[in-house]
Amino acid sequence: MSRKDAPGIKLGGLVIEGKTKRVWEILSEEKPSLVFVESKDRITAGDGVKAHDLTGKAKISNATNAKVFQILNAVGLKTAFVKSAGDTAFIAERCQMVPIEWVSRRVATGSFLKRHPGVPEGYRFNPPLQETFYKDDANHDPQWSEQQIISAGFSFNGITIGKDEVDYMRRATICVFEVLERAWKSRTCDLIDMKIEFGVNDKGEILVADVIDSDSWRLWPSGDKRLMKDKQVYRNIVGEVTQSHLEEIKRNFEWVAEQLDHLAPSPHCMVVILMGSPSDEGHCKKIMDSCRALRLPVQMRVTSAHKGTADTMSILAEYEGSGMPVVFIAVAGRSNGLGPVLSGNTAFPVINCPPVTADNVDRDIWSSLCVPSGLGCTTVMYPEAAALAAAQIHGLHNHIIWSSLRVRQLNTIASLKAADKVVREK
Repeated sequence: MSRKDAPGIKLGGLVIEGKTKRVWEILSEEKPSLVFVESKDRITAGDGVKAHDLTGKAKISNATNAKVFQILNAVGLKTAFVKSAGDTAFIAERCQMVPIEWVSRRVATGSFLKRHPGVPEGYRFNPPLQETFYKDDANHDPQWSEQQIISAGFSFNGITIGKDEVDYMRRATICVFEVLERAWKSRTCDLIDMKIEFGVNDKGEILVADVIDSDSWRLWPSGDKRLMKDKQVYRNIVGEVTQSHLEEIKRNFEWVAEQLDHLAPSPHCMVVILMGSPSDEGHCKKIMDSCRALRLPVQMRVTSAHKGTADTMSILAEYEGSGMPVVFIAVAGRSNGLGPVLSGNTAFPVINCPPVTADNVDRDIWSSLCVPSGLGCTTVMYPEAAALAAAQIHGLHNHIIWSSLRVRQLNTIASLKAADKVVREK
């Protein structure tokens, strides 16, 4: 691909060219902070010492990268990826790149074993091990400590990379790994390790940037190293790299891109909020908003277990027969019969979230807590807590929901640390 092959996009000068990609400036008065990232039909290893043309790799790499970043964006991670721009390129926020590779490892293999003799291959890291390497091909990307990164005094778009920034990137690196690990596990494939990079945009935000494709990770279907589908196949070739080798590598990369089509489905689950009275709608809307913020499909219904028991059972049967995993949230005050009636007649989880006020909090909470024996409905007080409890239940079997919760934790910590920094610097 060349500059002339960017329909509808006016390109400026070449920003940077690497071993497997080119980055071009986009000329736009409306969005001056974007770049055009173009992949090459090129595969390399060993800091570029080993390199071959691989026809079709640019298209496969671009598709893989787009699908990965769409997953990350969908669950709330802050990335530089904006959108695809043809078969072999994408548009991203222009960033000043932090010259560090951030590596996460779940399983000990590859270079880790050489650097840590005595550790057996297959040793599992819980939580994932995080390592950092300074990007310097001439010196084979030496491993750097947190102290070395901080001491380097890097500054990008007005942001000095200090302890807080390094801590965020470490946490975000593990979060990215765990999100993609869960996604790949849904296809019975183990994400063994991976590397990512960060950049700082013109707003001073630290974003997951660069490219994530089959050059970025190790993937072992069914956890079997012999079935690996990543660039390690290329690294392992001893002697002449034949056309047959390159075709095998291309087929592996195509398999990865095709599998990614299955990793970002719409969540196949449901939260149903049942209110005992239309007067509870305001409380229920707060629960609904919190559910939607967590990417949970949600519906509201009105039914009274006391006054319309048959209708309540009919609604229950409707969702039980939907074929979807369902969590019911019962919103009823005074004598809460709705939650216990639902819990006594379904195997699906039921969460009570009564619409308490200052003058009835003790009675309404007690009514939801004091249920007959043999019932397993739980009770929470706040709308957000009800949504979070439902998300944690669905997240056990839905990697998109689980990932939304995981990213929410990362963003909460990041907000607290940012607030702490502001207070410290006053």
